[in-house]
Amino acid sequence: MELDDFLYTSAGRGRYACFTGTNRLMFITHRTNKYTELDEVKMVTKGGCTWVQLRMKENLNLEVAKAIAHFTLFDCDTDCACCLDDDLEMAFKAGIHCVHLGKNDIPVSEAWHRIIEKGKEDLFLVGATANTFEDILKADREGASYIGLGPYRYTDTKKNLSPVLGLEGYRKIMEQCREAGLEIPIFAIGGIEFEDIAPLMETGIEGIAVSGAIINAEDPVEETRRFIREINKHKPDPCRDDSEI
Repeated sequence: MELDDFLYTSAGRGRYACFTGTNRLMFITHRTNKYTELDEVKMVTKGGCTWVQLRMKENLNLEVAKAIAHFTLFDCDTDCACCLDDDLEMAFKAGIHCVHLGKNDIPVSEAWHRIIEKGKEDLFLVGATANTFEDILKADREGASYIGLGPYRYTDTKKNLSPVLGLEGYRKIMEQCREAGLEIPIFAIGGIEFEDIAPLMETGIEGIAVSGAIINAEDPVEETRRFIREINKHKPDPCRDDSEI
């Protein structure tokens, strides 16, 4: 199957559908001296998070990826989706069915070609990082399932940051997306704190991606619940009609 053909199948058209309802907080792991990646995933899923991205920039480890995939599939009390940052081949090996690609990783279209070659296109999602409207447009055309748009502000959990967007940057880019008729779910990312949720959600984004604000909280489980409650006060972009997906 060719990529263009896939995007017009039911699986291809439905590549946005899992980002409605409770999947609007995306937790991104960041190992600390206090918690491992698995510790963090256990805490946030206990708090109700249903979407986690495994990021292991400095310690890429197949066994950790397999352990988290197993936990989210079989041992988690919630129906939790798992995504692996950067490494599609490791996602295949670990049994993870989503990969998030940065701007220096392989293109979204190439990832889909590899996924289709393995016959996994009905299972997989492919996320993409963006810093501009043009980045979003390109990723959407190549079949991205969602966008991580940022950074909102400086964050020390990620090196080689793109230019900081700030609230006005999000407002401008989301307006461009509406004018272009784009439906792809967009998640804000980069140094986001609890008090940033309301103004960011009002720009029309689908949800929030968070790492440090939850990990560094006194009670990460309760902080996860607090983030979810605040995000869910805000409806997704009214221009999106998920019933058509």
